[in-house]
Amino acid sequence: MKRLLLLIACLLPLSAAAQLPVILHSHNDYTRTVPFWEAYSQHCTSIEADVFLQDGEILVAHNREDVQAGNSLRRMYIEPIVQTFRANGGRMWKGSPDRLILMVDLKEAAALPGVVSLVEAFPDVFCSPDGVQVVISGDEPEPHEFDNYPPCIWFDGLIDRDYTPEQLSRVGMVSTNFRKFARKWNGKGRMTDPELNAVKQAIAKVHAMGKPIRFWGGPEGTTAYFTFWKLGVDIINTDKPAVASLFFSDWGNKNFIMGRHHVDSGVTGTTKLDAATRDFSGFQNEKLQLTRRIPTYTPTYWNDGSKKKIKNVILLIGDGMGLNQIAAGAYANRRDLTLLKLKSIGIQFYNPQDDFIGDSASGGSALATGELSWTRHIASNHDGSVAYPSLTDYFKGLGKATGVVSLGDVADATPAAFYGHTSERDSTERITRYMLQSQVDLICGSGRDYFEDPRKDGVDMIAGTRANGYTYITDALQVNNTPGKVICLDNRMGAYATEETLSFLADITRVSIDKMVQSSSKGFFLMVEGAKIDYAGHSECFPASVIEQLGFDLAVAEALKFADSNGETLVVVTADHETGGLTLLDGDLESGHVLAVYNSDDHTPTVVPVFAYGPGSREFTGTYINTEIARTIKRLVTK
Repeated sequence: MKRLLLLIACLLPLSAAAQLPVILHSHNDYTRTVPFWEAYSQHCTSIEADVFLQDGEILVAHNREDVQAGNSLRRMYIEPIVQTFRANGGRMWKGSPDRLILMVDLKEAAALPGVVSLVEAFPDVFCSPDGVQVVISGDEPEPHEFDNYPPCIWFDGLIDRDYTPEQLSRVGMVSTNFRKFARKWNGKGRMTDPELNAVKQAIAKVHAMGKPIRFWGGPEGTTAYFTFWKLGVDIINTDKPAVASLFFSDWGNKNFIMGRHHVDSGVTGTTKLDAATRDFSGFQNEKLQLTRRIPTYTPTYWNDGSKKKIKNVILLIGDGMGLNQIAAGAYANRRDLTLLKLKSIGIQFYNPQDDFIGDSASGGSALATGELSWTRHIASNHDGSVAYPSLTDYFKGLGKATGVVSLGDVADATPAAFYGHTSERDSTERITRYMLQSQVDLICGSGRDYFEDPRKDGVDMIAGTRANGYTYITDALQVNNTPGKVICLDNRMGAYATEETLSFLADITRVSIDKMVQSSSKGFFLMVEGAKIDYAGHSECFPASVIEQLGFDLAVAEALKFADSNGETLVVVTADHETGGLTLLDGDLESGHVLAVYNSDDHTPTVVPVFAYGPGSREFTGTYINTEIARTIKRLVTK
């Protein structure tokens, strides 16, 4: 008994989870390891028990030979329901208005009077407007007999039966055998058109009756659950409540749909970020919507792959951007991204020196320096005693302008790798000191509050910028109107993208390119980071990932537009690592609906793509370690 109570205690906290987008019906619930409690803890709002009458008691079992004394409907279901309902102040789940449906499947009609007596014994639970709904199924009475039973007793309807309006008012749901409409479908792939149409017609018929529909005898699994949901099945039958509940849980963070639609309010955030970004306030769910697809740019390809001399390099890094993040953005945008119009594509591994899975520090450092790095290290050797020169140092040595732009904190690992050096990515103050001493012409991102805080070891950071020839500004869209070296800390860059701000990174990329052109006639190197694709992965917030990916794609378009107008610019687009192990499960091309799940809230070792455009772009095809990107850039520029 103690072990049972302990198991129940472990399960119960799950019941406080957010409402599921469908009613899950725990079919043959009494076969669960812990009847009632397992389904209840998974927020199944419909639970089924088969019953027999034996020796004046209503007992739960599937077959007569399985009936065991003590397995009564009262003990297994009625009493725990009553106790829970009353303990929660007149509802089944704290913080949720969901009602529970208790389906009692009569294996023999003689059991019905006993079920009615049990229900009527607790009128506050089963006979109140917001109480538990009891639905009788199986060997139930004929419709003309429904009025012989109290109003708190409902009945399971039949799809092919004609009901009078009065009889229909006593029908709680309509259950039907799925195999009557789709005999072949096993839950994998798509139903054949005849079967799909038959299922749609059945759903439409029941909905025309004003009732919810439940199919029994159907398949289960990811595709089956999503198909039933998409078709509008109200009550999804399951013999695997934990699996089905996990699939539908946190539904808003697993789905992106182009256009306005209902989303749960609240914030999806994470505390699993580094020192520079741990104050990120999270993604506001209702803001993670787009009413229309984004425009894309088709390059001219005039100088793509040529051997023309390279004057400028623009490196765009989608932090946490794996192939599935890119694919998700493309599907949401009707398979259209500027990024996917690039023809030179490679694959890079990003394993660090000391681990299998890399982070932004090791990945960003390898991209910045061409040297294999260690986790948490910023452009330095294993103990931080040797600083690895970055691409900004290399291009500055060629007399070219350099810029580092991040749609996140400029002291975060990826941008820091292009101007700083330390063996610990959380050494924010040390990284900031490197920023003040940097020769980079433009450093732009968020982090203004930290930078302007006078308590940082008594260092006046704003004065430090002036001492090194920088002008300090706080509006990223004014960097091209500010002469000389610029440090811009604009806190808008630390906020997540919304429909209103989706083009912000693209706008900043455009003015930053203008700034680079103004800064040197010899050319430039500019790194632009889309930081919050990574934040979305750590937060397991898929809608945010799609929107950040689309905002990043707009920035890629600006880089390509300049490359086409200039003819001497190499554009490279890649990631420092993938975050979340994102897996795409299903979707719809026409509506821009994509269903996806994260398999982790951390980085993964999956490979990431490399896209290149302009002179020398063919050199980035193939498969290689991430250090080759910086090395190839340097080799091409010095040709």
